[in-house]
Amino acid sequence: MTSSDRIHRRIDGCLLDIDGTILQDDVPIDGAIDTLSSLQQAGIPFRFLTNTTRRPRDEIISRLSAVGFDAQAADCLTAPAVTAAWLRERGARKLMLLVDPATQGEFSEFDLDSRSPDFVVVADLGDKWTFDLLDRAFRALMAGGELVAMQMNRYWKHEGQLRLDAGPFVAALEYATDRKAHLVGKPSPALFRTVARELGIVADRVAMVGDDLDADIRGARSAGLVAVAVRTGKYRPEAEEVTLQTADAVLDSIAELPRWLGIVP
Repeated sequence: MTSSDRIHRRIDGCLLDIDGTILQDDVPIDGAIDTLSSLQQAGIPFRFLTNTTRRPRDEIISRLSAVGFDAQAADCLTAPAVTAAWLRERGARKLMLLVDPATQGEFSEFDLDSRSPDFVVVADLGDKWTFDLLDRAFRALMAGGELVAMQMNRYWKHEGQLRLDAGPFVAALEYATDRKAHLVGKPSPALFRTVARELGIVADRVAMVGDDLDADIRGARSAGLVAVAVRTGKYRPEAEEVTLQTADAVLDSIAELPRWLGIVP
């Protein structure tokens, strides 16, 4: 284990990314299950905080439980669930959803309208993206809809390959309409602060552990959390120097977290 270790302070809670941090292609990363057990035994509260938009929360929890994690629905915050709550708070009625069918159920309380929506909501659609879909979203935005990004990840890793995520498509719509999206998921500082408040812990005593330099590490630091990067998932060796300069700590994997926290020898 190595770490930039720019700071050393008490950590009272943890936020854990899922893909690339505790799982890779639905397989637990070595030591991840033991790490969660160590957090539970030490009485350190945690939440799974994921930008995944293709799976609803219940499926994510089932997926974690199936491979050996002791996970409850209350422990998991997903970008679709957070986005639905954000829209509800703002009185949204009509939406254009650019969202995977698997997570559209999170938005069942809203009316669907692709011509004159209040909000155009964008998530990762993978190979379902087409010119026609982007063009229809563009027209809905030009007609007065507001752009909402569930997340702005540039890419993710699947089956050993990096793949485009939602961020590039959000950026295309921002450029075409000359408007900024409302970012709801990571790296929104408001999201990190909200979860810290939910845990009842001041931000600078909460560690965000993840593999994404932008969404997890820079996002957490901008919100005043402790940012802990792991050298798994999206981590790229050529970004080592930037990662060391940006994160508060850099660990080889989630397996090193209990020792870094000082809860195991």
